[in-house]
Amino acid sequence: MRFKKKVNFFNRSLLKEWLTFLSPISVVVTCISIAISIPDEYKLWTLMLILFFFALIYFILWVRANLLDERKLTINNSTVTIKVGDVFEESGLKVIAFNEYFDTQVDNKIISEATLNGIYLKNMIQDVKVLDQQIEQDEHLNSDGIKVGYNETRSRGKKAKYRLGTIFQHGEYLLTAFSKFDNKNRAYLQMNDYINFLLNFWNEVDIVYNGRSIVIPLLGSGLTRFKKYEMITDQELLELLIWSFKISKIKFTYPSTVSIIIHESKKDKINFYKIKEQTNGL
Repeated sequence: MRFKKKVNFFNRSLLKEWLTFLSPISVVVTCISIAISIPDEYKLWTLMLILFFFALIYFILWVRANLLDERKLTINNSTVTIKVGDVFEESGLKVIAFNEYFDTQVDNKIISEATLNGIYLKNMIQDVKVLDQQIEQDEHLNSDGIKVGYNETRSRGKKAKYRLGTIFQHGEYLLTAFSKFDNKNRAYLQMNDYINFLLNFWNEVDIVYNGRSIVIPLLGSGLTRFKKYEMITDQELLELLIWSFKISKIKFTYPSTVSIIIHESKKDKINFYKIKEQTNGL
């Protein structure tokens, strides 16, 4: 297992966890020292052994904090799990991010075959034309406020444009309009678009999930361009996703849960210990 330092050695929360862990041990050591008289010539060695033991515990806690690849949180009385994995191998309704046109053309121009979107269309859909027809005729997608425009100037891909956050359910997959496209078919978002997407997305999830678990990839990680926010990190995207779930007030009652799946290639960019630090009060 490759070790990557994510948590500072003198992290305040880690120190607090260490002190909490030591409290009962210190009580036991104190009781033993009262009951057993240690000869003077061994007192220094005993003290050094105890200090070494305490330092070893801290070191183990620090290593564990850096190696974490899963966290379980309780938010709005719902269980939210953040973990490394493969979206397609999880059970539940799996979210797949599409662009605002629900394009299905995997040609490495509109949709890259290396993206989750491209993998889904190539491996999980037998007939793309049938999917296109279902999207075009879907009652929800054709309702007021969902279809927000028609782009006649597009030379490639579809022309009907949908509100960000809109969900089309296709079997056990929730296809969601996530990113905008510029005139060169490049995905992008403004930060306010991303926030609006999250709020609309959770509202739509609340309508369709019907007591089932939801599996979500790290939305926004990868090729999507955040205009004016070139340096936004995967950690920040994850924290925004968790924050948006909190304020949505959706409650997933047991046994349904929310899982946020981090791809193996992204795990070194996620500080799982920090997630717990920042959400202790949720």
